Amino acid sequence: SDAICNFVICNDSSLRSQPIIFNPDFFVEKLRHEKPEVFTELVVSNITRLIDLPGAELAQLMGEEDPKLPGANSTASGFFRSLMSLKRKEKGVVFGSPLTEEGIAQVSQLIEYLHKNLRAEGLFRVPGNSIRQQILKDALNSGTDIDLDSGEFHSNDVATLLKMFLGELPEPLLTHKHFHAHLKIADLTLFDEKGNKTSTPDKERQIEALQLLFLILPAPNRSLLKLLLDLLYQTAKKQDKNKMSAHNLALMFAPHILWPRNVTANDLQENITKLNNGVTFMIKHSQKLFKAPVYIRECARLHYLGSRAHTSKDDLDLLTSSGSKELQPLKSQKRSRLDSCHQEETQQRTEEALKELFRHVHNMPDSAKKKKLIRQFNKHPTALTPGSDVPTPPAPRRTRSRSFSGLIKRKVLGTPVILERKSRDTTPEPVRISKENVQLLQKCGSPAHMSQAKLKSLEGQKEESCRRMRARLLSKDSSSL
Repeated sequence: SDAICNFVICNDSSLRSQPIIFNPDFFVEKLRHEKPEVFTELVVSNITRLIDLPGAELAQLMGEEDPKLPGANSTASGFFRSLMSLKRKEKGVVFGSPLTEEGIAQVSQLIEYLHKNLRAEGLFRVPGNSIRQQILKDALNSGTDIDLDSGEFHSNDVATLLKMFLGELPEPLLTHKHFHAHLKIADLTLFDEKGNKTSTPDKERQIEALQLLFLILPAPNRSLLKLLLDLLYQTAKKQDKNKMSAHNLALMFAPHILWPRNVTANDLQENITKLNNGVTFMIKHSQKLFKAPVYIRECARLHYLGSRAHTSKDDLDLLTSSGSKELQPLKSQKRSRLDSCHQEETQQRTEEALKELFRHVHNMPDSAKKKKLIRQFNKHPTALTPGSDVPTPPAPRRTRSRSFSGLIKRKVLGTPVILERKSRDTTPEPVRISKENVQLLQKCGSPAHMSQAKLKSLEGQKEESCRRMRARLLSKDSSSL
């Protein structure tokens, strides 16, 4: 619970302007602490996405089966491990005991001291004085306060004692359950264009797999591992002084933090190189390995703040691709309302343009052009006539005349025909039409007759097409003038 951020109300106005420290792994730590089973299932499902773990190895990683380690089939080695286990129980509270937070607090004094003395040549390789080491070891076991800066101990004494502490743990710092997973991570390599594996390590996938694997380590193991790898990383940065590169340090620490207990080099055989290279990789990239992957953070956050928790990176990708409408319902509704209003406005303007075009055609003098347009109306009644639910515009009443003065009268002083309609659904009364226009109305059809038939119209007729047809008719009419 100490790993979870604490929220404190600060009433000091002088401190309110200070930057706020935010822990991006807050929900990850919260999920790990409150629901360890859910957390483990989330992490392991993503580990199996990166590395191939058969059923037995997966069960060992989950703790459902005892890990099968190299040399475990030997009866003598099994007896030797049991004997060493009994001896460890007789030792003190720190050395040889299972890892605890109290033990880490004691050993952290050694790590803190070594951070100040990283320039010693051959650090972790040159052994220290055995007598001074025993004095220091007894002091740590008894819980006595130690002043390492007094000059009584050398940095090589402290470095050797740190390796001794790690070597006497009941199991390696990275645990027996994770042994096979680390071997598989070492085999993660890049693929060529044809999909064949190459000998080049896939560093990005290795870092991601180690991040996930470290998340399910026991809390004391993970805490000490972080302290240790950070120390080794800083040591390797000063290799020009101490002559200890990351690979040299890996050779010193791989048997203590990764090799199974009580095994020999013959038991590991070809895996020794993989294990040493694996520890070298951890030292070089230690600053990235203790950050939870982004999708794990998001899944943990959704578990507490979202409607549902997603259990893998693939599920999170699906959320990103399909959940945009759910995340912005108000915005979608607003957009649909705007689209509906725009569509209604466009349709209304189109119908008005059609009605005006329809009225203009019937006002034209009797000619071959008018007959051609009438035929087009008859061929495409749904596209070129007003909608059936729209009242037919009143047709102007005019006197049939081909004289110039009559044409001026029709265009300027023409009187509309009065159509009286009681309601939209009632049939209009007969329209008074002069005898001179009977033949014309019989040929092209009167507007009143068309309104009674309630001509069908095409919704969504573009206004631009109507405007072009109207312009063409007007130009034709002007030429006749």
